[in-house]
Amino acid sequence: MAIKEPEINIKRVSHWIGGKRVEGASGRSGVVWNPATGQQQATVDFASVEELDHAVAVAKEAFKTWRATPLSRRSEILFAMRELVHQNYKKLAELITLEHGKTLADAMGEVSRGLENLEFACGIPHLLKGGFSEQASRGVDVYQIRQPLGVVAGITPFNFPAMVPMWMFANAIAAGNTFVLKPSEKDPSPSLFLAELWKQAGLPDGVFNVVQGDKVAVDRILEHPDIKAVSFVGSTPIAKYIYETGTKQGKRVQALGGAKNHMIVLPDADIGMAADAAVSAAYGSAGERCMAISQVVAVGDETADKLIAAIKERMPKIKVGPGLEEGSEMGPLITREHRDKVASYVENAPKEGATVVVDGRQDPVAKGEGFFLGTSLLDNVKPGMKCYDDEIFGPVLGVARVKTYEEALKMVNEHPYGNGTAIFTRDGGAARQFQFDVEAGMVGINVPIPVPVAYYSFGGWKASLFGDLHMYGPEGVQFYTRAKIVTSRWPDPSTSKVDLGFPRNR
Repeated sequence: MAIKEPEINIKRVSHWIGGKRVEGASGRSGVVWNPATGQQQATVDFASVEELDHAVAVAKEAFKTWRATPLSRRSEILFAMRELVHQNYKKLAELITLEHGKTLADAMGEVSRGLENLEFACGIPHLLKGGFSEQASRGVDVYQIRQPLGVVAGITPFNFPAMVPMWMFANAIAAGNTFVLKPSEKDPSPSLFLAELWKQAGLPDGVFNVVQGDKVAVDRILEHPDIKAVSFVGSTPIAKYIYETGTKQGKRVQALGGAKNHMIVLPDADIGMAADAAVSAAYGSAGERCMAISQVVAVGDETADKLIAAIKERMPKIKVGPGLEEGSEMGPLITREHRDKVASYVENAPKEGATVVVDGRQDPVAKGEGFFLGTSLLDNVKPGMKCYDDEIFGPVLGVARVKTYEEALKMVNEHPYGNGTAIFTRDGGAARQFQFDVEAGMVGINVPIPVPVAYYSFGGWKASLFGDLHMYGPEGVQFYTRAKIVTSRWPDPSTSKVDLGFPRNR
């Protein structure tokens, strides 16, 4: 008698509109995989244009009362949300791990860094303070106020399904806007969990909405006349599309793109420390981070040889396995297609002239279930090679060899991406010169992943950012508000007269 296979419960991930879950009606959906097993674990509804329009209409109506809500009440709700995320951070992390694949410890770190943005936004009464100039002219005062934009939207990536939305919605909602989130269809569940926490925190219905979907939803967000601003994090080609399309529609847009983060290692660097940093930053989250170190630039062959040997020594000690399995340090990649694309860079590297020092495709874990790939290390990587030019977004670390600091700096500055970079050295003068010279938005000095704390702002240069303002922190508040300047004079009949000349401030 044949053994009956156990039934797999495929859950359905839907939308959140007006303070409640709303099942999709478009008839279209996508697959949510379990990257650790390679099996489907859910379906996610894909919104139609009409469903997106409904969410925006609800948010627009909610904006009328939310923008008038006192700052003290907004801050109270944000503090409550902060506490709820803190209390539920492990549950939220588990949802991330199940759908993204990153280890539980890594997911908990993501939630922790996202939480910092909620904490920053709790101070919104202070952050929205304007300026006041008394007696700018005779009997005239001038002051500035910052007001919310209206309905704003966030389009977020798969690699940080909780943190990046918190980068956006914390300041946006605190400033008095209403928010429509279009999360990645690859790991959509954390967005609904966050929506439920907002509800528990006391956020009025319609202020925070989640619309699941694909390009149909994205394009409607970009063209919808009632959406005033769009925040995006993803690849550079899509970021450029988002920016160009959104701005043509008159929207305010910040679109963060891809990265190729270089780590320069000078001859005086502590090689052990540099190797630890390179391994951690290259292979954490299976390299699926926009701030991952994917390219080391070693100054001098001796430096390169020592560093490669130290990195190679550390690589076998990395435990690759399911994210929820105790002891796992690196999980799978997000999909089978992405894993195969990452593996192709390793396969093609020798044809381009690079040397494969460690081939992650040969790791036993890459031949089992799930979307796993072992860690890879490439040497003699140079500009012009695809493994150098492209953002691989996987556990592949390249090493380039140069003779001087000037050559290393040139490599960083001539690369089209300018997200983050780092230098490892004991020389304070060299480090200070590097931070002055380098063309990148975020710089680490003996720090491999220089993600700013929440009270600064996150963003790159060149093809890593389209738009004028970086994300979260002070620039995030600026992005989600607009300035209004008020010039005020109270009636004084004794000085009132007709004067057709242009006003002079005297």
